[in-house]
Amino acid sequence: MTLQEAIGYSEILLALAFIQQSFEHLTARRRERILFSIRILLSVCLLAGFYADWALLGLFILYLVQLSWFEGPYNGGSDRMGILILTALLIANFSPALLVRELAFGYLALQLVLSYFISGWVKIRNPDWRSGLALNDVFRFSAYPVSDQIRQFAASPRLLFVMSWAVMLFELLFPLCLLHPISLTLGLAIAALFHLANACLFGLNRFFWIWLCAYPSIIWFQERFIQI
Repeated sequence: MTLQEAIGYSEILLALAFIQQSFEHLTARRRERILFSIRILLSVCLLAGFYADWALLGLFILYLVQLSWFEGPYNGGSDRMGILILTALLIANFSPALLVRELAFGYLALQLVLSYFISGWVKIRNPDWRSGLALNDVFRFSAYPVSDQIRQFAASPRLLFVMSWAVMLFELLFPLCLLHPISLTLGLAIAALFHLANACLFGLNRFFWIWLCAYPSIIWFQERFIQI
């Protein structure tokens, strides 16, 4: 995958993710509706490739306004990843130097790798995660409107123990996916399924869509990585 292809795929995925996120705000107060209606319009321009560079700049400015209105990234990690991807794409579109574009997109790929590794490192240092208690609390006391069948997972401590270690080991070992295209394909597929499961079980749909937007960067980066 060439750099330009990776940038193009990320732009398409980011536009779709932003459109999906923005629809959630169209029933809010008037000021908020206007902001996210403009965001949808700019995302459609980005999706169609119509003045994509200026659409990215407009989306970046809107993101800054959004951060001001909500006093920070109100959806936490998904918003932080969104602004990271948006910034990398903005640099990749406006910088005339190939090296700068490659560094911006390579930085995005490394941040994606670190997002999994650091998450696993934090978890494995926590005794509640190592024992499965943390997942027990997630299923038993989740603030999201999950079904009674899903909450019953909390009654299976052995299963939660296995699930906890499976998640931690996958996240810690994710950087090894860079060693081969096949391992990266499998790693990204497992990661996507993990995010999809979180979306279906707990309603964390934003993480699924926004993390997918960064996957083209790591596919491109891996091809460059094995050439070094």
